[in-house]
Amino acid sequence: QVQLVESGGGLVQAGGSLRLSCAASGRSFSSYAMGWFRQAPGKEREFVAAISWSGGNTYSADSVKGRFTISRDNAKNTVYLQMNSLKPEDTAVYYCAATINIDYLKIPVTYDYWGQGTQVTVSS
Repeated sequence: QVQLVESGGGLVQAGGSLRLSCAASGRSFSSYAMGWFRQAPGKEREFVAAISWSGGNTYSADSVKGRFTISRDNAKNTVYLQMNSLKPEDTAVYYCAATINIDYLKIPVTYDYWGQGTQVTVSS
């Protein structure tokens, strides 16, 4: 069992930056691939970024490439999402998720555990 708690969301102006954190409790955090997803009102949950259990492989949605960076610290049981050059269309609730799987990391149903989400609002 893994419990995930996101933090770091807030209100920021367009062009600004935020860093989201996702703290995991439970054993074997380093065994899980981790992902970030987001969901805006009236829209489906969409993939943002993912990272393999070792941190050696990362994946990003085209919409955030060059602006967002996912990383992890297995010693701290934490995964991060550094978000730069934020745009109003990045406004959403951001969720972190954990999976024991190594494939299909861009698909929500792949993930076994989810956090409660943190709101990110980007004003124009």
